[in-house]
Amino acid sequence: MPPHWTFICLSLILAAVTSADDLRGAGHTVPLRTTPEGNLRMRGGTPFKIALFADLHFGEDAWTEWGPRQDANSVGVMAAVLEKEQPDFVVYLGDVITANNIMIKNASVYWDQALTPARVRGIPWSSVFGNHDDAPFEWPMEWFSETGIPQLHCPATNASFSGGEECSFRGTTRLELMKSEIEQNTLSYSKDGPQNLWPSISNYVLKLSSSQEVVVYMYFFDSGGGSYPEVISSAQVKWFQQKSQEVNPDSSVPEIIFWHIPSQAYKKVAPKFYIKKHCVGSIFLEDVAAQEAEMGIMKVLEQRPSVKAVFVGHNHGLDWCCPYKKLWLCFARHTGYGGYGNWSRGARILEINHQPFSLKSWIRMEDGHLHSEVLLSS
Repeated sequence: MPPHWTFICLSLILAAVTSADDLRGAGHTVPLRTTPEGNLRMRGGTPFKIALFADLHFGEDAWTEWGPRQDANSVGVMAAVLEKEQPDFVVYLGDVITANNIMIKNASVYWDQALTPARVRGIPWSSVFGNHDDAPFEWPMEWFSETGIPQLHCPATNASFSGGEECSFRGTTRLELMKSEIEQNTLSYSKDGPQNLWPSISNYVLKLSSSQEVVVYMYFFDSGGGSYPEVISSAQVKWFQQKSQEVNPDSSVPEIIFWHIPSQAYKKVAPKFYIKKHCVGSIFLEDVAAQEAEMGIMKVLEQRPSVKAVFVGHNHGLDWCCPYKKLWLCFARHTGYGGYGNWSRGARILEINHQPFSLKSWIRMEDGHLHSEVLLSS
């Protein structure tokens, strides 16, 4: 076996066993979570801080030396941000993995590796799906050239790791990825959502409370892509209407929204000809790659005075927040070294204060510097 293939195989095996060993090394236990928990609590008298990790793209070009090296770099970005910001919660904002490059049967190996920086620090998190997370395997054209298909050695993904198995190239479904995350991590607040929204999976709501009252509701949506069209469906819109009426009938509690692919409304507010209007950000270097269709979610959000902001990933060359109607539309910041673009990596940070309520945001870069501060609750 060529030396670089030995390196790749070992990196995959190490990634697969991380979920147990990293926690033992950090002094944590790894009990399975048996009951879903949808209630987060603020620590008395302190703001609640959230780090958004977008477009990590673990597993990209997994058969090369470059791929595992980029995954290690992505871990470094997350570690740097978490050490600097010390957030209370993390949101994995889609494209956690590049499934269309992953050869092994169980892509949860890579998904789990991406969760490691939060887990070893005891920071709870939630996740939503992006368009790459369950995309079908794309056979590289160079494999069909004179050089041929490389000698691939894929590790077994069962608990024993006792031997190799052939690459399956079949992919891992959204539901399989989500169930694996939930069942194997007590710190995960992710949910697999109502079954009647299938094939959309990551649809759920979390509640952040103080000791006295609810501070904010956070809604998470699956914006599609990969195995089905890039869209928030009419069924998801109806689910949001019903759920928000159930938990926040008079819109008295602020609400914030997370999904991966920007809605078409982002195109309407995107700065043009370098005129930024009232937008706040540092990179405005590509056009918005929006969902394929608009099925009503933005109209519903516009009509709810409690909705303060929507946060998305997907566009690696955008990190702005722009006002839209009575709310804000925001991009995160490209966090991972996988995926396209050579812009510096970082993460969007949210800070929630109570009494009075405020929602602030900024970008924290891998090198530690902070920029693009904005108040989103004005």
